[in-house]
Amino acid sequence: MSEDVVQEQEVNVLTQLTGAIADGNVDQIEALLERLHPADIAHLLDSLPAEQRDFVWPHVPAEHEGEVLLHLNDEARALIIKKMEPEALVAATESLDTDDLADLLPEMPQSVIQELLLTMEYQDRERLRSVLAYPEDSAGGLMDLDTVVVRANTTLDVVFRYLRRRGDIPDTTDSLFVVDREGVLQGILPFTELLTHDTDTLVDDIMDRDVEGIPATLSAQEVANLFERRDLVTAPVVDESNKLLGRITIDDVVDVIRDTADQSMMRMAGLSEDEELFSPVLRSTVRRAIWLGINLLTAILASAVIKLFDGAINKIVALAVLMPIVASMGGIAGSQTLTLVIRGMALGQISKSNARRLLLKELSVGLANGVIWAVVISIFAEAWFGLPGVAVIMGTAIIVNLLAAAFAGTLLPIILKKFKLDPALSGSVILTTVTDCTGFFVFLGLATLFLL
Repeated sequence: MSEDVVQEQEVNVLTQLTGAIADGNVDQIEALLERLHPADIAHLLDSLPAEQRDFVWPHVPAEHEGEVLLHLNDEARALIIKKMEPEALVAATESLDTDDLADLLPEMPQSVIQELLLTMEYQDRERLRSVLAYPEDSAGGLMDLDTVVVRANTTLDVVFRYLRRRGDIPDTTDSLFVVDREGVLQGILPFTELLTHDTDTLVDDIMDRDVEGIPATLSAQEVANLFERRDLVTAPVVDESNKLLGRITIDDVVDVIRDTADQSMMRMAGLSEDEELFSPVLRSTVRRAIWLGINLLTAILASAVIKLFDGAINKIVALAVLMPIVASMGGIAGSQTLTLVIRGMALGQISKSNARRLLLKELSVGLANGVIWAVVISIFAEAWFGLPGVAVIMGTAIIVNLLAAAFAGTLLPIILKKFKLDPALSGSVILTTVTDCTGFFVFLGLATLFLL
């Protein structure tokens, strides 16, 4: 099924839901939600204004409420949790897996947390505490505690009998974890090995010992990078003593990748990553006004540079017409480099050892593109205005600005990261300021120096 078809189906369902809301047709709303997956229900709720979401929420199937909350946008989830009765919250979330419950617990009222803990068995409470001991964006915060473990000195016949007695296997399980009596990870037993050997074979003889556990303190982004590089479906999570704590599955990693992409996209626009589509007008206005104010300051700085050369602009009108081209070319070139470097940093591909080579490479690309487009734009400017001097200066300014763009686009993310600042959030604004000011200063400065 193509992406366009899926999107069309989602739009059709949303249209049906909003129509039922407008008509006050509760039966149609309930029938529609009944046949949807909890994640799809959450997607629909995220697409509704707050008042319509409040109208629909009581009609969400009770058995799906916990999972729907789990998949909702952070802001929408917080608003719904705030309006729910404590008893309803407990009922909605008590059936969730421990790792999923750990994601929701920090947003719940203290009274609900206490009641939930009281309803849990001791072993489940301890498992929940072990997840909450790690940051949400770490391997420990992502891990699922539901693992199947076996010993190396048992036969496959014993393993089969254990699995039959257990009755079920956690979703996305592709192997069993092999541990010793202290719970230290020794390796994994892939299902492919389990199913293709004689039942009297020892686990020790066929298990994979080369598997490394993922440290519980490893960041979620680094976990995602590991899964991508090694084509993993599941992976064990261990503590500092290599004791097995849990496992991370591919569906958890997909969530990390999606959230990271969403955050980067929103931050590059100066928006909060948890901002929903129908956030209140006042809240959205305040959030965006701050970023617009920062952008205004940088625009004023660029205008101040132009003001330094207003005499040249007054005498040679062509300068006013052509100078946006210089700034625009630098801005685009810088954005290309900035995006490449931010992506490389996210994937762990950039370090002190190769940063210099990367800078030289980007400067070389900037110089090559600068020369190519300087020639093209100079010919264009000469044909348009018939001013050879302006055309030459235009070409020179393009080369200098593309070099400045490559320099800033490479070093800015590295410098910002060093000072614990998010390159995706502030890098583009600073870069635009650098390329605008450099382009205007070089172009107008050279024109003032040689043409007046």
